[in-house]
Amino acid sequence: MSLLILQAHFGYMVIYNGYNDLDLISPVVTLGIFDGVHRGHAALLERLVTLAKENNGQSVVITFNPHPRLVLDKNRQELSFLTTIDEKKRLLEKAGIDILVIIRFTRKFSRLEACDFVEQVLVQKIKTSYLVVGYDHHFGSMGKGDYDTIKQCAGSYGFRIEKVQGLYSGGGAISSTLIREALLKGNLNDASRWLGYNYSLKGSVVKGRGIGRSLGYPTANIKPADKYKLIPGDGVYAVEVILGINNFPGMLSIGKNPTIRPEADRRSIEVNIIDFSGDIYEKEIEVVFRHRLRDEIKFENLEQLSRQMKLDRENALQVLT
Repeated sequence: MSLLILQAHFGYMVIYNGYNDLDLISPVVTLGIFDGVHRGHAALLERLVTLAKENNGQSVVITFNPHPRLVLDKNRQELSFLTTIDEKKRLLEKAGIDILVIIRFTRKFSRLEACDFVEQVLVQKIKTSYLVVGYDHHFGSMGKGDYDTIKQCAGSYGFRIEKVQGLYSGGGAISSTLIREALLKGNLNDASRWLGYNYSLKGSVVKGRGIGRSLGYPTANIKPADKYKLIPGDGVYAVEVILGINNFPGMLSIGKNPTIRPEADRRSIEVNIIDFSGDIYEKEIEVVFRHRLRDEIKFENLEQLSRQMKLDRENALQVLT
């Protein structure tokens, strides 16, 4: 087991990698994947923090790494997620959580029956005093465990349990799946509203073909830091660009660049950082998606593309300021 303490604006969150030798005070616990740590999760976490204070205990979140689907699914190439483990840590810390327990997910662990998980982990290791679960939470081997399963076990082990209802929007209950679908369709407005914050992507700047520079709009080609991080749908976006401690406005294109590379089979991510000059190759960059400007378009020639990029720049600056 390793222990890491992070200082945040909200105080300290203690992170345990594993669940051996824990020293917790009246733990009020919830568990799940928490991909995106979205507004639906926020309602659950807020209730968790409130109960911990009312019971003079600590708010404890149990999550799993790697994502269970990366271990269990055969076709991993199709998978994408809203948050990396580091992003998840920061969002949970911001929610005011006291303790984060990260359990390494393996095939062997996946075969642990629901009631065995309750006894061996929640009771013996965590020493749970109060458990809070989401309305649709499932756990244990084959996902057979649910609220009713835990409720049956809870009575014999002496901890209390509470179920928190989902948070609903026009599209139904807010969920990680709903948000992923919205981002893949380029529906940034709904995704941002359901997340409760603007979606972002980190990566390193790699060399491109230099076409943007020849048109007067040099672009930084981004290689995502995590290959399973979800890339929003093709199109042009107004973004906030973070380089070190500095922020810049930018316009970002996702797609296959049909005007320049009509036969391309791979998507690229390119950002023009407005009013910025400098060599940032191999530097880490973060883009925060603020507004979707338009679809990806195939133009007749580079002159038409250049005119559109000028208009994109104006529109990006307008929505960002």
